[in-house]
Amino acid sequence: MNSEDTPSVALPASPCGRFAAACRVLDEAIDARAFPGCTFGVLAGSEVVLLDARGCFTYDEASPAVTPETVYDVASITKIAATTATVMLLHQRGLLRLETPLSELLPGFVVTRAPGDPARRVTLRHLLAHNSGLPGYVEFFRTAATPDALLRACLELSLKAEPGARAEYSDPGFILLGKALEALTSEVLAPWVRREIFQPLGLMATSFCPPAEARNLIPPTEEDTTFRHRLIQGEVQDENAWLLGGVAGHAGLFSNVPDLLYFAREILAAASNSGGARLFDATTVELFAQRQRPPGSSRALGWDTPSENSSSGRHFSPQSIGHLGFSGCSLWIDLEAGIAVVLLTNRTWPGRQSQLIRQVRPAFHDAIREAL
Repeated sequence: MNSEDTPSVALPASPCGRFAAACRVLDEAIDARAFPGCTFGVLAGSEVVLLDARGCFTYDEASPAVTPETVYDVASITKIAATTATVMLLHQRGLLRLETPLSELLPGFVVTRAPGDPARRVTLRHLLAHNSGLPGYVEFFRTAATPDALLRACLELSLKAEPGARAEYSDPGFILLGKALEALTSEVLAPWVRREIFQPLGLMATSFCPPAEARNLIPPTEEDTTFRHRLIQGEVQDENAWLLGGVAGHAGLFSNVPDLLYFAREILAAASNSGGARLFDATTVELFAQRQRPPGSSRALGWDTPSENSSSGRHFSPQSIGHLGFSGCSLWIDLEAGIAVVLLTNRTWPGRQSQLIRQVRPAFHDAIREAL
């Protein structure tokens, strides 16, 4: 990224400054053991107005301190920053149609199905909108021993509803979407997004499968006592993504706050048609930010939007898009206000039981917006 394309940073001498209330929310969350540490940032227009970190990698007093550049497993933020971004770019280039049946790209999805099976009508739009009828989550890793076996099991899933009839957030849907994109581009997802999206935007810390020598620089997500039976640090926490080699359409990405703010800046620049966007145009962002069927669903195309009791709090406008990650990460972008907020944590450390993040996120976002 050229220097003139990098979001300007004008931070106060005390990093929290006017955002002291938001930082206090996070300090109290660490004290309550919602997560051991976090890194966070705010983009207003093209200016980074907050970039800070709190806490440590774990609850151990000797654990490394989190910094604003610390890389986290961002879990389902993969769905927007890698998979949906790929669909957006291919659609914009005229290389992908949203109404393309999944079976055209992955014939195995219908090879064993009867002619009247509704699965034959599942399209890429359905997968993006989480209204394909596919189930929300399946522990493929419990029975599949190889990536091919996992994919085969995913292809053979029965629908729980007619395509388009109801919304159910679906990891299997995005596993299949990722594989469909690989079939369309004739390339594995990881190198494609690195070349076509991450490098043009200057996302230097964002990648799948961090190298072994960098793993101890990433906060651990879990002491896995049920599947891998070891510390999970610097490798994807999601077991299905791990079995797929760490590269999947639904999870697997690692990133940090500066990179996700650069990504958000691209979305905001494109949406405002200000001339600062490098990849996307306003029409593309507008299309993918529109809520989809059925009525009442908060899902846009790949993105989520604020709903009642949203993790984005009370002040993000209806023209906002974002996504959460199971590991405790989030990105929200208000297209109307020109604001983006990133919060990265490892709330699943040392185990997944705590749900305190559900109270922390809206309180944090409310404090940020009130400060702005």
